[in-house]
Amino acid sequence: MARKKHPEETVQLILDVAFRLFMEKGYEHTSIQDIIDHLGGLSKGAIYHHFKSKEDILFAVTDRMVSESNQMLAAIRDRPGLSGKEKLKVIFRESISRPVQDDIFTVAPDFHNNPKLLFSLLHDTIENAAPDYILPIIKQGISDGSIKTDYPGQLAELILLVANVWMNPMIFDSSAEESYCKFMVFRQMMQGFGLDIVDGEILGRLQELASIYQKNKQ
Repeated sequence: MARKKHPEETVQLILDVAFRLFMEKGYEHTSIQDIIDHLGGLSKGAIYHHFKSKEDILFAVTDRMVSESNQMLAAIRDRPGLSGKEKLKVIFRESISRPVQDDIFTVAPDFHNNPKLLFSLLHDTIENAAPDYILPIIKQGISDGSIKTDYPGQLAELILLVANVWMNPMIFDSSAEESYCKFMVFRQMMQGFGLDIVDGEILGRLQELASIYQKNKQ
């Protein structure tokens, strides 16, 4: 089968197939050949024309999955009528409640064998997510009196590093029980800052995601 006239169509086909296979078999158990076998005749060259490795495909799949999330985060950040503290709670709840989170935890990549993927997560957290979404909310909270801190930038980074890295079972292979203990510490930490943003519903959802990961990593 000849390469598609529009390269973007080929890229989307590769990502669609890769995402489905990552969901069905898991990232670690999906090979480049598996992807090729489901591309309807596209050659290995068609893949390597756009992606250098399976890892690069995973990055592209993840980017596509979180692009909608970023739009949602920006919408909450810019939503009128909420205090900074209220926005933090909404942004945290809606971030973990979206169905796409089930997809991410189902793909369940092994971060221990993917230092590049882990670095990408850390880099995005510090360079993009914290300054673009959390910091503006904390600054608003300082202005409206709902958040009290002398170090808004550092607090923004701390919240996301704990939430996205330390509490992430895909990084530390935490069981649902271990994850629950971490969630409780995170809740207490936020309360210490006067930010009661993690309630029972959120804790239950976080446990659910941890269970999804444990089930699909096997």
